[in-house]
Amino acid sequence: MTQLSVVIITFNAERNISRCLDSVKDIADDVVVVDSFSVDKTEQICKEKGARFISHTFDGHIQQKNWAITQAKFPHILSLDADEALSDELKKSILEVKKNWKHDGYSMNRLTNYCGQWIYHCGWYPDRKLRLFNSKKGNWGGINPHDKYELKDQSNKVEFLKGDILHYSYYSVEQHYKQAEKFAEISGRAMHVMNRKVSFPMIYVKAGFKFIRNYFFKMGFLDGRYGFIICKITAKETYQKYLKLYTLNQ
Repeated sequence: MTQLSVVIITFNAERNISRCLDSVKDIADDVVVVDSFSVDKTEQICKEKGARFISHTFDGHIQQKNWAITQAKFPHILSLDADEALSDELKKSILEVKKNWKHDGYSMNRLTNYCGQWIYHCGWYPDRKLRLFNSKKGNWGGINPHDKYELKDQSNKVEFLKGDILHYSYYSVEQHYKQAEKFAEISGRAMHVMNRKVSFPMIYVKAGFKFIRNYFFKMGFLDGRYGFIICKITAKETYQKYLKLYTLNQ
């Protein structure tokens, strides 16, 4: 059976980390938590749950995740965030993979819980993620803070697994607004470093299209009140992100 390391990055995650660790205890042969110097009970909880706990300076989501996988005991890795957990169906799927690991990576859907409600539209589901992989075959890329695992060779094979990563995202709308502002700042700066350009009118076009796509085309209206709020905040984040890029470029 293939031995599996579960790698988790954290910062002040005392509210979520227990659920995350409990969900992987039956599939993990090694659990390592790489923490950005939390000041809450994250370290205490992780050690009580038997995870290896390592503190490391945070230089960005992509950089932190790439460094974190170097701390795993085994090359076959399941990567999770502290606010995520595995559904029972996904745990069964991963156990089957461990018995017969055939592919370079395995993807699965992520289902998000927003203020106590599961969100099935808004462009949030199905939210396919490549999180189970052979770490020798790829690395973390994307644009901070929206990281994604990328296999090095297009010939690398990825299989889709049944079951969901359960993402416990925001416990209040206010929390979402604050995170969106933070992510917009990070994204805008990251795009500036990559020499991305945007005109001032396109800022409004991109934000407007984001709302229309998510609320109407992605049927966010079917998620009710929270669907509207999610689509509105996501559009605002898009506006702030490109406004930051435009400002930096000037």
